[in-house]
Amino acid sequence: MNPIEGHLPTRSPLHDILAPRGIAVIGASADPTKRGYKAMVGLVKDGFAGEIYPVNPKADMILGIKAWPSVTAIPGNPELALICTPAAMVPGLIAECGRRGIKGAVILASGFAEVGGEGAELEREMMAKARAHGIRIIGPNTSGIFNLHHRINLLALDSVKPGDVGIISQSGNMLLSLALEAQHNGHVGFSTYVGPGNQSDIGFNDYLRYLGEDEQTRVATLYVEGFRDGRKFLEVAREVTAMKPVVVYKSGATEAGQKAASSHTGALAGSYAMTVDLLKQSGVSVVHQSDEILPVAEGLGLLQKARGKRVAVISDGGGQATIASDRLAEAGLTLAELSETTRAKLREVLFPQASTVNPVDVAGSTDAHPSLLATCMEIVAADDNVDSVFLVGMFGGYSIRFAESLLGDEMRGAEAMVDLSHATDKPLVIYSLYTPIKPPALRRLHEAGLPVYDSIEHSVRVLAALGERGLYLAQNQRETRETAVAAKPELAALFHRAQVQGRDLFEYEAKELLRGHGVAVPEERLVRSENELAEAAAHFAGTSLAMKVVSKDILHKSDAGGVKLDLKGEAALREAREAILASCLQYDRDADIEGVLVTPMAKKGVEVILGVIRDPIFGPVLMFGLGGIFVEILEDVAFRAIPLSRQDARSMVEQIKAKRILGGVRGEAPVDKEALVELLLTVSRLVEAYPQLVELDLNPVIVGADGYAVVDARVIVARDLPPADSDLEATA
Repeated sequence: MNPIEGHLPTRSPLHDILAPRGIAVIGASADPTKRGYKAMVGLVKDGFAGEIYPVNPKADMILGIKAWPSVTAIPGNPELALICTPAAMVPGLIAECGRRGIKGAVILASGFAEVGGEGAELEREMMAKARAHGIRIIGPNTSGIFNLHHRINLLALDSVKPGDVGIISQSGNMLLSLALEAQHNGHVGFSTYVGPGNQSDIGFNDYLRYLGEDEQTRVATLYVEGFRDGRKFLEVAREVTAMKPVVVYKSGATEAGQKAASSHTGALAGSYAMTVDLLKQSGVSVVHQSDEILPVAEGLGLLQKARGKRVAVISDGGGQATIASDRLAEAGLTLAELSETTRAKLREVLFPQASTVNPVDVAGSTDAHPSLLATCMEIVAADDNVDSVFLVGMFGGYSIRFAESLLGDEMRGAEAMVDLSHATDKPLVIYSLYTPIKPPALRRLHEAGLPVYDSIEHSVRVLAALGERGLYLAQNQRETRETAVAAKPELAALFHRAQVQGRDLFEYEAKELLRGHGVAVPEERLVRSENELAEAAAHFAGTSLAMKVVSKDILHKSDAGGVKLDLKGEAALREAREAILASCLQYDRDADIEGVLVTPMAKKGVEVILGVIRDPIFGPVLMFGLGGIFVEILEDVAFRAIPLSRQDARSMVEQIKAKRILGGVRGEAPVDKEALVELLLTVSRLVEAYPQLVELDLNPVIVGADGYAVVDARVIVARDLPPADSDLEATA
């Protein structure tokens, strides 16, 4: 097993709240239908060792514990209050808790901001009281909490046992589903659970920091419907994933960025795909199916990581070996190429008809000797080409399928697998079709901390998560994120001038910004009047040219007929200009046309897009993908939060499905990927330098074997002006 190493730089204030020595149950009840009763039952039944203070003005005793008429009447000093009353009473009770010195409150009631109107106002009043008295809020509209190692079970859930899986879930039913699944599994236990509810105060990033510090938690598991502060969550996730795995299931798609689609990037930002990419960038293991949550959490908690994605498969059935191979390939894993030494050792112990090419098919060699599977696992685990070992088939069921006398040999095989797991740092993952009936050999493996699954798909998802985590940790130790460049006054003045005029940057201004920071932008001429055409034609004599409209009112030039290509000579330029002006004014008769931009036609190459959006949840985000007019249809793009590391930039280029095109197809030379990486890093740096930049689209960027050229550039500018006495005013 792999130990958890490292620590967070600061201590979470949630330790006193989630592991309190005393709890006040406000609204405690003797009525079994009430949450105040359930909470009391959970504390009493689980044997909470701290002080319990039921608060109910109409009761003297509840479940044999003295009740108190009010919070102020409590004699002790509880750190936590569970408030089980209707929403309208909560603000006043929060003030009472604050005066009593209580540090945190769990608020079960709904009827706050989630219903809008008066509920939102009630939540604001509650938070004003909480801030005034220094009390932290879990919820409202939460399902509650438990901390099983401290015997705190405010949900009174039956049959949940202490373990190392910490859970934060916005769905109470999802928690119940995981608890029932763990009960069926029989080996998975939980450390802490919190339902964050409305996150009016404490958010996902706060809970994740706590789980990162909690010694009882080996893997943090989150069911997320929406982040309140996605940027902060990514920062905390980057710290926590350096120490222990973090598993996230994100339901639905974020709403941010979907309404205002003034650019291709704006249209694609805020998507589920963007959220997934940003989480992975911070080392989070993202699962896409709800039934993967617990298997992946269990596997990562037990095994932590693999060195990479090369898997050796040992199978006692050809059909399942084929299925496993298919699923591994789909998950981005590879079948390890076994060395000749490894294959020779396998041939020594297996029948001649066995296949020693990965996947290894024992072909009946283990029918009378199932412990031989452990021998095969040991052989392949010693191969330097192997990162993890996947046993597929019917281990644990040989004594059931063939003869009871095989049970002893199966148990010896199980012990050998346990010994191997202690001797190697390579994960051993077992799939057995007999897992549902829990035969003795599989129970032994599970009890020893080896994950055993009843699904090839779940097993492969665990192997993928282990490999992804191992590679992330190795790369994260070597990489640093790029630092921002300083803004240049003459370029910052472009933004100020645009803000004063209530527009975005013109294309030539956007390219001036890029050129000023070292981005390769083709030479161009801005033609404001017909008289300037002759000079432009002479300057680019003999060159095939492109002409584009320049207007603050026309964002999508092609849609307005504002682009003409393959122009040569002055006559062609004049004709193109007249056609562009006529078409654009027909498209928008009130359009303010600055002029036309004349530039040489780009060399042949692959069209890609780079874009930036300042997402309201995650902050500045960079997008990369195959470019052109179909980018929004194909949606073959990758996202990363800014600032990027060099590895982030490289991974974006390698992530898109169209990467084969970048590598050269049908005789075309591969494009200069390193030039693309440098462009991504340059854009990442300059975006941080200019906060007025709201969105950026470089589409298309033509990339070839000898570099790239930014053909079109659009920069959306913030409409809020900076202070009048700023440096920008002086340079405008």
